[in-house]
Amino acid sequence: MRDGEVRRIAVPVIEVEVPRNREHGDFSTNIAMTLAREAQMPPRQLAEALAARLQSDGAPTRLIQKVDVAGPGFINFHLSPSWLHDTLVEIERRGDSYGSSDAAKGVKALLEFVSANPNGPITVGSARGGVIGDTLARLYELMGAEVAREYYINDAANSTQMINFGKSLVVRYLQELGVEAHMPEDGYQGAYVTDIARKIVARDGDRYLDMQEDERLTLFTRMAEEEMIATQKADLAAFGIEFDRWFSERSLHESGKVAAAIEKLKERGCAYEKDGALWLKSTDFGDDKDRALLRSNGAPTYIAADAAYHADKFDRGFNRLINVWGPDHHGYIARTKAAVAALGYPAEALDIIIYQAVRLFSGGELVMMSKRAGDVISLAELMQEVGRDAARFFLLMRSHDSQLDFDLELARSQSDENPVYYVQYAHARICSLLRNADEKGFAVPPAEAAKLELLTHPSEIELMKKLADWPDEVVRAGLEHEPHRLAAFAMDTARLFHKFYTDCRVMDEADRELSGARLVLVRSCRTVLGNLLRTMGVTAPERM
Repeated sequence: MRDGEVRRIAVPVIEVEVPRNREHGDFSTNIAMTLAREAQMPPRQLAEALAARLQSDGAPTRLIQKVDVAGPGFINFHLSPSWLHDTLVEIERRGDSYGSSDAAKGVKALLEFVSANPNGPITVGSARGGVIGDTLARLYELMGAEVAREYYINDAANSTQMINFGKSLVVRYLQELGVEAHMPEDGYQGAYVTDIARKIVARDGDRYLDMQEDERLTLFTRMAEEEMIATQKADLAAFGIEFDRWFSERSLHESGKVAAAIEKLKERGCAYEKDGALWLKSTDFGDDKDRALLRSNGAPTYIAADAAYHADKFDRGFNRLINVWGPDHHGYIARTKAAVAALGYPAEALDIIIYQAVRLFSGGELVMMSKRAGDVISLAELMQEVGRDAARFFLLMRSHDSQLDFDLELARSQSDENPVYYVQYAHARICSLLRNADEKGFAVPPAEAAKLELLTHPSEIELMKKLADWPDEVVRAGLEHEPHRLAAFAMDTARLFHKFYTDCRVMDEADRELSGARLVLVRSCRTVLGNLLRTMGVTAPERM
């Protein structure tokens, strides 16, 4: 530094964080410690010089009240109450669109999630992937992206799982007609198989009894698949998830797209023959070993279909692909990205999110078995137990890379210990408060006309700061693929509202101007909580 000036150097992206201790400001940056060596100054001295420069360049302003330095060189920014008051005006002006932005403008995103095999009902584990994918889609829409939701149906011909499903349905069909038949060792035991068999008997009677076994198995495998897909669609719709397209793996084979993808890989020199099979040079693109594309019998492998599917996604014009896969798919990340790169598409445009398992607890005991699915708990059963809102909220409460323990009793309880009840109650309480204000003659003034400068109580300030952070939280949760942040944000917002309501008298005949300002704050909180819950796919009740 010469004559109080900082030497000019190139500045990287400046990272700004929210300090855990609010005494350290509303935002903080370690840029001085990052640049200290290049600036040839001690971090603390550089931080003080930068803070002084910021002060001389106009801070405090309507946005920043104060800039100070802490510790080894953190620069802390304290927001101005005037800016927080402006935020309330902005919330009123934008209403339901408050929180939306252009952060992902120009992005055409395809989110593929759930994609469970059509051989059973949607499980709680798959439902977690559904909530993650659906909430991410909502976040990208808020950020201005063009978004499509897709379900990939694993319905390739000769699937061992589907053939076993068909065999199981034949057995249950015969048993319903009084014919002795035994379930194969690897058959499907769930009550849902019997349900499908009964539906077939009610509709078609014994018309399939004398059919050739091979012909009957083919037919029943198809009927089992169709019935299960219809059930999955209905369960997901009841869960608040609608897909723009249900994409059939079989269609990739029938349309020749799998063969075309394999041919393209050959033409690009990314495939070779060995031991009678065709292999992808996936190690050239970051995989730990090469992967078979065609088996020695000429049948395409799963990765061949996956390569064709992702090529199809890019060919449809999508420039951001987001796959939400279960814990058993971790090993498929590198090979899928390798296939994408080998086909000439940008592998960096493909993001794969792996979520971890869900464990259900009731009364402190692990719930192991389903009453109807045979060996897993279905989404339909979970919704029957706790309702859609609690199911969605609880399944979104932990980071996707952490195992999630779901407490059924807590999710059913109507107490402040239940996070979704706590948040929804805050919204309902606000609605009740606004109705009560209207009945008592306390009109909520337009934000621009209210005396918002009267909002100086610490509880008011903290609540306004939280409401002001909602647009940034949308971007953080969306771009970082961390939709679980919304659950934490919702609980924090509800907590701050309840504290404000306890600390501050909203309706006071002796001070109607302050009451009007506080009612504007209350209304703004209702807007943000409503927008937040809608983004999570959870209802925002007006009465509870």
